[in-house]
Amino acid sequence: MVQTLQQLHRTRAFRFLRCTYADGVAELVYALDDGPELIERVRFPQAPPLAPGRRAAFDAALRLLHLVAGISYYKAAVPPLIEVAGGGLDDATADLLEALYVHGLAEFAYRNGLDLHGKVVFPRASPPERPHAATAPALHLPRRTLVPIGGGKDSLVVIEALKSIGADATVAWVGTSPLIAACAERTGLPLLNIGRQLAPELFELNRLGAWNGHIPVTAVNSVILVLAAVLYGYDAVTFANERSASAATLEYAGQAVNHQWSKGYAFEQLLGAWVHARVAADLDYCSLLRPFSELAVTRAFARLTPYFDVFSSCNRNFRLLGPKPVDRWCGCCPKCQFVFLALAPFLPKPRLLSIFGRNLLDDETLGTGFDALLEYHEHKPFECVGEAAEARVAMAALAQRPEWQEDALVARFRQLILPQLDPSTLGLEPWLTPSAEHRVPPHLQPALAVIAG
Repeated sequence: MVQTLQQLHRTRAFRFLRCTYADGVAELVYALDDGPELIERVRFPQAPPLAPGRRAAFDAALRLLHLVAGISYYKAAVPPLIEVAGGGLDDATADLLEALYVHGLAEFAYRNGLDLHGKVVFPRASPPERPHAATAPALHLPRRTLVPIGGGKDSLVVIEALKSIGADATVAWVGTSPLIAACAERTGLPLLNIGRQLAPELFELNRLGAWNGHIPVTAVNSVILVLAAVLYGYDAVTFANERSASAATLEYAGQAVNHQWSKGYAFEQLLGAWVHARVAADLDYCSLLRPFSELAVTRAFARLTPYFDVFSSCNRNFRLLGPKPVDRWCGCCPKCQFVFLALAPFLPKPRLLSIFGRNLLDDETLGTGFDALLEYHEHKPFECVGEAAEARVAMAALAQRPEWQEDALVARFRQLILPQLDPSTLGLEPWLTPSAEHRVPPHLQPALAVIAG
């Protein structure tokens, strides 16, 4: 292991050494130059024997997981070379990875003053491999859906929509979180909790002062669940990423920087096509919420009263290190503030206050945070929040309602910000209309009508 920050920043190559699977445990092994192995482990509980005929698909998904999960370790040194044991990659795989590492680490690069353009280059097969077939063979997977859950409103909307159409679904999550487990149990569906253990040396590198920051963890979890779908037998992995996840946070060095890039439609298309071409023609990777805005999702969630006492979108509950809120909502982070604002037009005020424990819109000290959500003299926060236009529409709706309009931040919006806005952009109804852009397979599309209400 490197002993100094100077040694770390002199790293020449990030190396993908090997990936293996046995007895329900995948091991993903990396190294910085010739340093010690960095071993990440992913544990699949009560893993069945791999079904005959699925080995090639499983191995392809496992190799992609190795390559995608490496982003956590690559970012520690951002070396100039990437080496992959076993030779170069086909163009489609290299294209996917280069897009993920450049766009998925765009926020990381912005915050650390780095420029990754042209510097993330995965080795390609030479001469190029023969073109793959347009689709991989079908595995004849059971008609079952894996639904990732994160403890917040979005995944619960997906789960209840699938339940309403009688879909055979299992709720899945990666890592340990009592809050997520409580939400998952409330659904009444079968549960799958997959373990992920990062290489402990990564935390030591961070202590030394390694490059650190946001990674596209949704991409890692997505490929873990694709692997799980092949192992356990599911024909769909259905996330809960709404269309606003595709909206950039800001521009930096000529590039759109999107905190949610791995939740956006561009990544969904890349991975979904890769899965069809390299893993299984009958395995769909998609988001059921892709046609919907955040406001449409919060409207749908407002009908799901059984979850009001267990859900939380506060990211401080889910960070690996540091203190967590005593309650489910800290009230101070952008996620708390956006969810409060987005739910306000669709819930009776007393009900919303009972969920959060206080009125965030009547606290003047939170003004700067709400200004960022509105993009009023601030850029949108680096968080999984909706578009600024949505936040302005929600605030404008509250400004017309007697029970809200005298609260400190709503009154400030009405007096100071609203006169500067174009009234034609503040209608709520357009945000509640789903778009036609999605990759939801036909047998799950009836759930879209349920969400639309």
